[in-house]
Amino acid sequence: MTEGTAVDTRPTKIMYVAEATAHGGRDGYVTSQDGRIDLKVAMPPELGGDGGGTNPEQLFAAGFSSCFHNALILVGNRAGYDLTGSTVAAKVGIGPNRHRGYGLAVALSVSLPVLDPQVAAGLVDAAHEVCPYSNATRGNIDVSILLG
Repeated sequence: MTEGTAVDTRPTKIMYVAEATAHGGRDGYVTSQDGRIDLKVAMPPELGGDGGGTNPEQLFAAGFSSCFHNALILVGNRAGYDLTGSTVAAKVGIGPNRHRGYGLAVALSVSLPVLDPQVAAGLVDAAHEVCPYSNATRGNIDVSILLG
């Protein structure tokens, strides 16, 4: 690939659509169309809130970590590796950006305890290419991946 040439990661076919609705912004609640999500959301104390509910950053961390872990399992299985005991944890930070708005940063911590470090690193790189969250955020926010 030539430097500066972006890879098109848009879906060629939509296989599933998730629907959620926010009521009241960061101090309200969120629901999903199917009723599986019905959560109170609240600003964390670090952002001036009471912390009496979950927040969008926690939901994003949960989504990114589970999606990345599934991508890791997929590429691991395709390569013939057993990823039993593996985990992916995500930290999502929020803060002001240079354009009078706010931005996010993600740190993923991947644990592949039974694999050789070089093999594990290759699988992490492959998962980062496959994962929809990785593809959606690439070039938009800082995403760091720590393999430990």
